[in-house]
Amino acid sequence: MKIWVDSDACPRPVKEMLYRAAQKRQIMVTLVANQPMRVPSSPFIETVLVEAGPDVADETIIRLMEPGDLVVTADIPLASGVVDCGGLAIDPRGVLFTRDNIRERLLVRDMMDLMRGSGLVTGGPPPFNSSDRQAFANQIDRILTASLQS
Repeated sequence: MKIWVDSDACPRPVKEMLYRAAQKRQIMVTLVANQPMRVPSSPFIETVLVEAGPDVADETIIRLMEPGDLVVTADIPLASGVVDCGGLAIDPRGVLFTRDNIRERLLVRDMMDLMRGSGLVTGGPPPFNSSDRQAFANQIDRILTASLQS
């Protein structure tokens, strides 16, 4: 298993947890972004810099990932593509995307985009907090532990 990170919108605490997991479990973590990133020097952490543009990082992750890889993203269409390709996808708040919940999440996302576009809803998700951090840590630990046992 390799971990891919849709890095541009990923909260720093999540990246820091992934850096520690990479070192501790000796698992590759690849951060994909359209801006240069500072990451710890490690044989288990790498970056992929892509051109700026809509979905360029997403398309790169889908092209490079393999079945069984884990992708960390808040982008629901990317998560859907990952699941379709046989990968695992979780968001930075620790929510595991599955074939069962991805369609509903896409519908809610599209509805919220429509409501934001018409001015009915302003703003985005609530700020990332300590319970989100803990939920992510728990989920990543479960996934990595299960992958080592199989």
